[in-house]
Formats: sequence, C-alpha cells, structure tokens
Amino acid sequence: MTLGFSVVELAPWRGGRAGLRMGLSRVEERMWRQPAFDRSARERALAMPGAVVELAEARNAGLETAALLGVPGGLRGAALAGWEDLCLVAPRGHEHVLIGGAVGFPTDWRLADKLGLPVAAVHAPIHGYAEKLAAGVEHFLAGLAPAAIFGRANWFVVESDALAYLPEGPPAERFAHVTPANAGRTLWVRCERQTFRRLPASGAVLFGIGVHLCRLDALPPALVADLADAVADLSAGEDARRAAPHYLPALRAYADALIGGGTVPAS
Repeated sequence: MTLGFSVVELAPWRGGRAGLRMGLSRVEERMWRQPAFDRSARERALAMPGAVVELAEARNAGLETAALLGVPGGLRGAALAGWEDLCLVAPRGHEHVLIGGAVGFPTDWRLADKLGLPVAAVHAPIHGYAEKLAAGVEHFLAGLAPAAIFGRANWFVVESDALAYLPEGPPAERFAHVTPANAGRTLWVRCERQTFRRLPASGAVLFGIGVHLCRLDALPPALVADLADAVADLSAGEDARRAAPHYLPALRAYADALIGGGTVPAS
C-alpha cells in the first residue's frame, strides 16, 4: 500500500473488509510528512488547552524531534511544523508507554486521559485489540530500527467535518438526521495516516497522525460501495463503538443507488 495524503489515496477500507490488522508499509523519507498544509489550522488547534502534554521524560525526545525537523520549540514546535499530530512512546520494561503528545486533531480521545499508559491500554476501547493486535504491535515497536519509517491508515465514518472530532451526546442523536437521500452530504469519511519512526538518541518512537477528511459524495462510487461493505463487516462491539448501526442503513442505500446507476432514494 502506498500512503498518499488524501482519503481517496489512503482508502484503507478498499475491498470492503474491516478486519483488525496493522497493515504496515514502508514509507520513504520524502513521503513521511505532508508537504503542504493549513498552518493557521495547526496553530489554532495546538493553542487549545491540553493539546500538548508531556511527561518529564519526554522532553529530550521532544527536542530531538524538533531537531530532526530543523525547527525550535521541542515537541510543540515540531507539531506546528507539519500537518501531523505527534505522539512519543518510549520503552518501559516489556512495553511501550505514551510519554507525550502534541494532538490538535484527535479522533474521539483526549491526550490527558492516555498519558503515561502502555500502548495496549491506550487502545483498550478498540474491540479485539488486546486479543488480535497488542502483542504484534509491541513486537513491531520493539524491533523498529531508527533508519526505517513505516505507515498505515485507518478510517471512520462521522457526522462532522471537524478536524478535532470529540463528539458529544448519544450516537442515535448525532446521526438522527442522516437519511439515504442526504447521506452523501451529511456523512464524512475520516482517515488517519499514521507513521512510525524511532528517534536514535532518545530511543522513543515518534508516532505521527495526519487527519484527512472527505465528504461521502466526493468519493468514487466504488469506494462508497466498499465502505458500506466494510462498515457491515465490523465486528460485534466495534460496530457499536463506531456508531455503525446508526448510519449503516442510510449508507448502504446510498451506495446501492450509486452502483446501480439509479437515483438516491428519497428520505
């Protein structure tokens, strides 16, 4: 998989399967960070309270990250220099722990709630993570060499184009306005382009998260159909966490109409 910088290029649901997997690929240095981005959006996001939080042990890694990018200001300065949010995880015994982050565009999580937790605990809300991915993720992080950069992508269907997605209220209420007729205009696909590289001096792993959004009606019909299949393929528990039952019927009807060449059904 080649990691581009848009939802259409990333499309990790391509093929219609939603199985929990790491899906890693090598990333060239030139493709590590998005080359052009909205600097004012980054500045506003990282100025929010709680956007940048670090344990004391993260300071050197933050300075190393900024030096790697040729900018001042530690972890905050590094995060301001690109589109991607940046997290630092460091080995502690037999596991890696989140020791700091500059997160302006979170996807339904708050940095302060996760700081100091092992990676497995950070991902605890994801159904199946402990059984299917936790050991593999730790093995990957432990073996990551400083010269290598790896990447992956994940996806969410949301009801908002907010870059910082922190939804409030029951999902039944948040998606109540979505119908087969308006799904193309009211549903958004949110992709996280994630990268991993080890900092050679501190030994911490730098985890980058680049958020990309696309309204459903801007996707090619084949990708909309694959998306409906992938949402239907979500495991029990994970479908509820992602609020899938509250938008899948509308998404499926919208996708079927696109693929069938007919008109989008009326609400």
